[in-house]
Formats: sequence, C-alpha cells, structure tokens
Amino acid sequence: MRYLMLIYADEKTMAGVSQEDMKGVLDAWFKYTDDFQKSGKMLGGEALQPTPTATTVRYANGKTVTSDGPFAETKEQLGGYYAIDATDLDEAIEWASKMPIPVGSVEIRPIMEFN
Repeated sequence: MRYLMLIYADEKTMAGVSQEDMKGVLDAWFKYTDDFQKSGKMLGGEALQPTPTATTVRYANGKTVTSDGPFAETKEQLGGYYAIDATDLDEAIEWASKMPIPVGSVEIRPIMEFN
C-alpha cells in the first residue's frame, strides 16, 4: 500500500539553528534518505521551501483568488514529504520513526487508489 509521510516542524525553531548544527541535521536527513532509497520502499520525496514562499489558491463565487502564504495558521508547518510503498501501516510507521526529527511530527496518510 502506498502512503504519504508528511513532515511537520516549527519553521521558527529551525531558523534559529546554527550553520554548524544545520549541517549535522542535513547530514542525518541525507543518510536517512539514502537508507530509505536503498530499501526499495521509497517512491519519492522532497523538502519544501519555507511557508513565506507559498501561494494559496481559493475558489469563491465562481472566481479564483490567490493569496501569499500557507492556507492555514498552524504551530507546525509542512516542510517536506516522502512517499512509501509499504506492506502495511506498521511498516510506514517504522520508516517514519527513523526520521531524524528532533521536534515536530509526521502525518501518515494512505494514498487513494483508483481502480
């Protein structure tokens, strides 16, 4: 079954990390990604630019309206994702638990299969 693992963290906390500490954080993520790719379970994944770069598109009264920024105010922001082809939810949870996230959360959602 395919799942999307959505990675959330507080951007403000990450912005305060020193360059030296950030190198360590990124090295841990690169190792995780390499191990995940080698497992054959990883379908894809990307990191996202910070939320100030986001644009939200809404539809109201038959018109398209765009606005700067994310669609909702939250304590944690979506920072990236991985797609996994897992045997079951337990396997997706196992891979999510290996992510080098000191703070934050991972939301795991099944990908809709249209037959």
